[in-house]
Amino acid sequence: QVQLVEAGGGLVQAGGSLRLSCAASGIIFGVYVMAWYRQAPGKQRELVASITGFGRTNYAASVKGRFTISRENARDTMYLQMNSLKPEDTAVYYCNADRNGQGYWGQGTQVTVSS
Repeated sequence: QVQLVEAGGGLVQAGGSLRLSCAASGIIFGVYVMAWYRQAPGKQRELVASITGFGRTNYAASVKGRFTISRENARDTMYLQMNSLKPEDTAVYYCNADRNGQGYWGQGTQVTVSS
């Protein structure tokens, strides 16, 4: 059974930082492209950042330079370090694992940034 469990969300003031984690089980973690998505109220889910098993990263323009995605294949865990947070970063953040179109989702963790 595949499980992706996010942690690290919370309430933070604008300009602050949070670190999200996503612990995976039931998959061969290293062969999956891992990604963070987010969904704000009334908006579509959007890609925040992704990272391949080899560590190649990709970021949405809105978070580039502020967020850093990383992974520890030995621990089956992915991270998202979020700095200089803005109120517009407020959303539920979801972990995603994808391999050749077969994808899995976590349950999401709420990030709220107050102004």
